[in-house]
Amino acid sequence: MLIRDFFSRFSMNSSQLRWLDVGCGQGELLALAGGAFANAAGCDPSSRMIQSCTSAKVYEQPSPTELPFPDRSFDFVTAVCVYHHVHGDDRKILTKSIDRVLKPGGVFCLIEHNPWNPVTRLIVKRCAVDSDAELLTSSLAARLARSVDLDILETAYFLYFPENMFRHIGRTEQFLRKLPLGGQFAVFSRKSGKYLE
Repeated sequence: MLIRDFFSRFSMNSSQLRWLDVGCGQGELLALAGGAFANAAGCDPSSRMIQSCTSAKVYEQPSPTELPFPDRSFDFVTAVCVYHHVHGDDRKILTKSIDRVLKPGGVFCLIEHNPWNPVTRLIVKRCAVDSDAELLTSSLAARLARSVDLDILETAYFLYFPENMFRHIGRTEQFLRKLPLGGQFAVFSRKSGKYLE
């Protein structure tokens, strides 16, 4: 819903876009949303993870910071809960790789756990998959995007409510998106220039 709302506000038609999901894992997001795009692909540094992907084109990354695609290949790139597994200078190197594969005018959406949310911190601490996690703030995520000259379009916070409550009052989240207490955040940024076909 968050990404769909973003596309609507910025008059972007996903059916005309080439989408890359970086760190796609087992491809759950690609399976959920891939049909809404002209082309959808994913990549992950774990060959074991991508063996489970059946619904989209997925590729193994040569390393956590390298992407196996030519320059200017995608209109839209997502990295969902990836950066907390990437440490130190590798975060900037990965961001440079994402910038490299983005077309001029393309959009990068970085989604991460919000360290200002105490419930999120507790969940991450208890999750075995996140044993190496180093959470980053939305301001650090924005600085990473700006470090490769991506322009910040907006930052939105979400996951304010537990799942059982979200079914009933989830629509109210759209009014809370600027309040930095949601369980996760999304930083949307754009590469300068006009789209190339």
